[in-house]
Amino acid sequence: MKTVLITGCSSGYGLQTAHHFHAHGWNVIATMRAPREDILPRCGRLHVLTLDVTCPDSIAGAIDAAGPIDVLVNNAGIGLVGTFEATPMSHVRKLFETNTFGVMAMTQSVIPQMRERRSGVIVNVTSSVTLAPMPLAAAYTASKQAIEGFTGSLSHELGHFGVRAKLVEPGYAPTTRFSQNTDVRIEDLIPQAYAAFAKPIFAEFAHPAMVTTEADVAEGVWQAANDFSGQLRFPAGPDAVALARAG
Repeated sequence: MKTVLITGCSSGYGLQTAHHFHAHGWNVIATMRAPREDILPRCGRLHVLTLDVTCPDSIAGAIDAAGPIDVLVNNAGIGLVGTFEATPMSHVRKLFETNTFGVMAMTQSVIPQMRERRSGVIVNVTSSVTLAPMPLAAAYTASKQAIEGFTGSLSHELGHFGVRAKLVEPGYAPTTRFSQNTDVRIEDLIPQAYAAFAKPIFAEFAHPAMVTTEADVAEGVWQAANDFSGQLRFPAGPDAVALARAG
């Protein structure tokens, strides 16, 4: 029986992905900064661990407690919508600490065991903002684009040892709490000078033509984790798929 460790499972994509793998008979290690066992089924195949991907000691403790891992899903992330001009650099650094350096640190922590076994999969969840330029997402896009390049390069060097690296690129999901983990309000990131520019964009956000569901992303992660074809990118959701095809 295989084991998957998923980061950021307190809600959204991570929680749905944990349910998805559990339903398919896997051992699931669901991690989150503030553990909540009430949101997941009580089962011997499911364990909840405390994990802050920005803290080296927390990462080391979680990896030690988890034991052998067949698949790592780097899902934990911080969202941000707003103009770059008004975004404090301190918050840009927070984005990168979680979305970029957190993913890299988690990846580095599992590589040795996977390399020694000559098997394993690392699935990095990015975003459809990496598929086409989108407004009011410059800093967020940068943090996710870095992981796109990182994963592509990593897939070559780890492939030598039979370890696979994959990307899942979710589309827009208005029901997800995109800015949940930030301490910056969207209103503070839209200066008056940008109001006319931002208004139609937010109107489109409110009534998107296509949306991505949490189930779409969970299925995308499942497909990536079980893929042996060499495919690197897995767009998740109809809008993400459309963008990938257009590109």
